Amino acid sequence: RLGQPPVSPTRCFLRQLLPGLPAAMHRSYSLDVSAPLLRTQGYVDGRWISAASVFPVLDPATGQEIVRVSDCGPAEAKQAVDAAYKAFHSWKQYTAKERSVLLRKWFELLLLHKDELAQLITFECGKPMRESLGEISYSASFLEWFSEEARRVYGDIVPSPAKDRKLLLLKQPVGVASIITPWNFPSAMITRKVGAALAAGCTVVVKPAEDTPLSALALAELAEQAGIPAGVFNVVPCSRESTPSVGRVLCTDPLVAKISFTGSTATGKVLLKMAADTVKKVSMELGGHAPFIVFDSADLDKAVGGAMASKFRNSGQTCVCSNRFLVQSAVYDRFVEKLGGAMDAELRLGHGSEPDTTQGPLINARAAEKVLHQISDAVSRGAKVVKGGKRLDGSFMEPTLLADVTADMLCTKEETFGPLVPVIRFNTEEEALAVANATSVGLAGYFYSQDVRQIWRVAEALELGIVGVNEGLVSTPEATFGGVKESGLGREGSKYGIDEYLEVKYVCFGGLKP
Repeated sequence: RLGQPPVSPTRCFLRQLLPGLPAAMHRSYSLDVSAPLLRTQGYVDGRWISAASVFPVLDPATGQEIVRVSDCGPAEAKQAVDAAYKAFHSWKQYTAKERSVLLRKWFELLLLHKDELAQLITFECGKPMRESLGEISYSASFLEWFSEEARRVYGDIVPSPAKDRKLLLLKQPVGVASIITPWNFPSAMITRKVGAALAAGCTVVVKPAEDTPLSALALAELAEQAGIPAGVFNVVPCSRESTPSVGRVLCTDPLVAKISFTGSTATGKVLLKMAADTVKKVSMELGGHAPFIVFDSADLDKAVGGAMASKFRNSGQTCVCSNRFLVQSAVYDRFVEKLGGAMDAELRLGHGSEPDTTQGPLINARAAEKVLHQISDAVSRGAKVVKGGKRLDGSFMEPTLLADVTADMLCTKEETFGPLVPVIRFNTEEEALAVANATSVGLAGYFYSQDVRQIWRVAEALELGIVGVNEGLVSTPEATFGGVKESGLGREGSKYGIDEYLEVKYVCFGGLKP
């Protein structure tokens, strides 16, 4: 089948029996998206382009092929960079208000087509529809936010030490930005970057993850409908095999001025090395290993609710998911019991299109194998399986709760990216902070306490870019998103996100007579 030419059917029927999962899984699943939004070609310079070959996009819940997408290579990537560079010279001349109006139209189109866009996410990523709809709202919010921020890129007039000159600091767009995004938020990770870039006056080339290109291509369709000019927003989908060569073009071409990447720390380091030769401006949102700390004074019911929201969103496949649960001794047993009860009551495995599903599949079999390996390692070192612990068919994994976890176990040393809750017992605040900070990354973390003095101490002591205090869901376009240590460089979202796509130019206007 993969040798056939690309197609763009409006309905794709997926059939697969998955023993061990709910009976609702034993049926057909259909992706019902209108033809304009189900795109299978690259998008370069305002045109849909084919490549010499195609690659399959699979439904991770069933393993069945949805469609085949053009497998763009270095030639198409270079074509996209050239188009973006050409378009930059006109796009940067648009007024801030003109760019704002176009971004606002794009935002409105996302909301208009939210149901179809959410279906694309569910079928290519595996998320439950409820979460996919939430992602579209989140994705659209960045276009709305940066449509407003476009008109607030202020420079400065600096008081001069001499009477015959004026000092000005101007903010100007950096140029072409390469946008390389992951599969776990296939729409929002694009708009969080692209919204800021376009608002600043930059143009972009997007390389979406090979698992989830359909959301990126649908965004391109809506960008065109919104009136975004040709060459300003380009998308080059490619297979895993083509990714290194495409990435090399996007990270080394002299016409590219900026790289923004979300993904693993290991890949981020490779891209940083490639970007160094031409000294490009770089933003990196890399791996996390979030601690979730429950102190004796915490409201346990709220802590359990926060743990459920933070851990099991997208089946544990987010960079800010809680990864290490640290619970103080006096409340340890009660927390584990309450969390286990909540898992039984609230979590339902199934295909994301089923209305009762809260937990979809992991993105592929490798992801499930990683979680299972961490569980096996923990059990071999003395951990107790309280809930779950088994891998099901395909890439489905039982949500798993482990007790008696210690800091020498693999699940406490590396990011899981799956529905695994390892709970570590601690005695003192100092001990919890030492464990929480004993890692080379520092993206997000959470803690629950009702002691105001402790809240200030811990919030300041945690070596993280994002801290949730008595809250498990913290992301919003109004606030910064980014980490410290090896979790990345720069910030996305907030009023600071647009700065990542701007340069400051100093203008000294002399020869003025006092």
